[in-house]
Amino acid sequence: MGDKQVFQPLTREDMITVVLYRCGIVLSAIIIAGMSFLLSGASSNSGSVPADVLLYSLYAAVGISVFFIHLYVGSFKKFLKNLYFIGLVALIALLVLGRGSLSGALAARPYAALLLLPLSGCLGFVTAKEAFCFRLFEGYLLAMIMPVYLLLVSGGMLSHDGALYGMALIATLLVVFTLRKVSMPVAYDIGDKSAYR
Repeated sequence: MGDKQVFQPLTREDMITVVLYRCGIVLSAIIIAGMSFLLSGASSNSGSVPADVLLYSLYAAVGISVFFIHLYVGSFKKFLKNLYFIGLVALIALLVLGRGSLSGALAARPYAALLLLPLSGCLGFVTAKEAFCFRLFEGYLLAMIMPVYLLLVSGGMLSHDGALYGMALIATLLVVFTLRKVSMPVAYDIGDKSAYR
């Protein structure tokens, strides 16, 4: 569980890393909300430059959170980084499938959504960690809903409207999660540094 107390004075590095970590979360929420908005007006059979920009931005935002997260257990952080690197390999595969367009790959081949699972796993890990530490229940929901959503999309089991509603639900939960997270004192993210291993 996260500690809601200050164990030691925060260093400048502590402040910077927490701000970067939280910026990654905030940007992820904004980007996914933007994707939801874009999906509401998109045709189901073509990619677009704005969608590609949002997808690249999402990879960057999630990466910021992954590399600046504070975890007591080092093996968890190593796992999370490795999952992110797998996500980058999947990004390359998406580029190949879409001949340079991420959204083109996803629009033309619904099964390509499976290649987003490592990225959603990273974001889900972040939200679940915060849910565990600070009782942000929507974090657990996000960790479960995001991969299920991708599986349903990849299997062609969602209509365009169903995909839209699913994305809107994820965006809404992520915005609520983000607002609750960023309002916490910075020290909560650092906790007791003597417990890090």
